Amino acid sequence: MSAVLPSSSPRALGPARRSGASPSPVLAVLRLQAVKRFETWATPLVVLLLGLVFTVLLVLVVWRATGEGPGSPTLAEVGRGTQVAVPWLVGYLVYNGVQSVGTTFPLALALGTARRAFAVGTLLHHARVAAWVAVAVLAVRGVEVVTGGWWAGLHLLGGAALGGGDPVRLVVTVLLASLVAMSVGGAFAAVWLRGGARAAGAAGAALGLLVGAAALVLVAAAPDLAGAFRVWWLAVAAVVVTAAGAAVQVVALRGASVR
Repeated sequence: MSAVLPSSSPRALGPARRSGASPSPVLAVLRLQAVKRFETWATPLVVLLLGLVFTVLLVLVVWRATGEGPGSPTLAEVGRGTQVAVPWLVGYLVYNGVQSVGTTFPLALALGTARRAFAVGTLLHHARVAAWVAVAVLAVRGVEVVTGGWWAGLHLLGGAALGGGDPVRLVVTVLLASLVAMSVGGAFAAVWLRGGARAAGAAGAALGLLVGAAALVLVAAAPDLAGAFRVWWLAVAAVVVTAAGAAVQVVALRGASVR
């Protein structure tokens, strides 16, 4: 009579099967998106710091040329006029959004990832990167405050557009701006995967016309909106744009082919 080994029993095999079970498709996409760790987590901070260093160096040159000390109106004006840190950061996040779809989707599809799972995982990836960028900007803002505006009275991350020095508004603003940038980049990449360069160009032209038309309407209605404007309108607009970008990704990737 042959003995039955304990390891061959269903009870013994159960934990092994559970431990070897594959992760959910969405978690797999999140792991895949974070493979390029330096580009994902370090590069946004590097871009932000390089932009701040660039602005501070220009202000120091003007300081040296004019002899005006920290806190002078001239230096403050130069600092505002040469503020490139945030635009550089947003530009990089758009690029990052493009990469998160344009280069990762073919690989994910080859690995057997469902298109919908990829879209959901990518949106969550954008959210966690945006959260990290918001925390990083808040930390850099803290250094800016401690150093008295980079030792020159320059509060480059404390302007009205970034919350006017309010840390909560700063985090919310950067979080939403990062989400918008990455969602727009991901949407363009998805359109390119679906229809090629012509489709992406047409989408860019349509977006440009839409933004131009919206700008004309806002300029015409500016006198009426000035008194009624609320900051939360921008937050709602950012959420709408992010949702639209995510929807475009889902629809475009549904029929996209791997190139």
